[in-house]
Amino acid sequence: MDRDRKYRHKGYRDAESQDKKSERKPDAPRPPKQEQFGPRTPRMVGTVTRGRCANCGAVLQPGFDPNGRCPRCQFELHSCKQCRYFDTGAQFECTQPIPERISPKDAKNNCTFYEFRMTVEKDTAPTSYAHAPSAAQTAPVAPRHNDARKAFDDLFKK
Repeated sequence: MDRDRKYRHKGYRDAESQDKKSERKPDAPRPPKQEQFGPRTPRMVGTVTRGRCANCGAVLQPGFDPNGRCPRCQFELHSCKQCRYFDTGAQFECTQPIPERISPKDAKNNCTFYEFRMTVEKDTAPTSYAHAPSAAQTAPVAPRHNDARKAFDDLFKK
């Protein structure tokens, strides 16, 4: 809008705006956008599919046993609370057509519709959990007490 226009409603000084539009030269045709192939740019955060315990929120390692227990809190993984179809707002708290309510929801059951709920999360960790070395592969490192002081002193050596 022009700064010298007092009112914004239609009809007020429309002749001036149409004159300016006709003076404007048409834009040059733009080249078609190219699809970007390859890895994401560093500014974009990637996503990762993870399994989490519904009780304690612990990240389950890839290849975990869905019929087992959570390694941190020993919660049953084959239970309604861990299921993809668990919904507290649905009938019998399940989105699948089950004939009767399965109770309790945190105990192990033999439901035929069971699928472990995997979540898609932003991967904000410096190293991905899927690519992180396991504890057996990395040797424990002895604590180094004087490294920081030595590095500071090395700055001022001649």
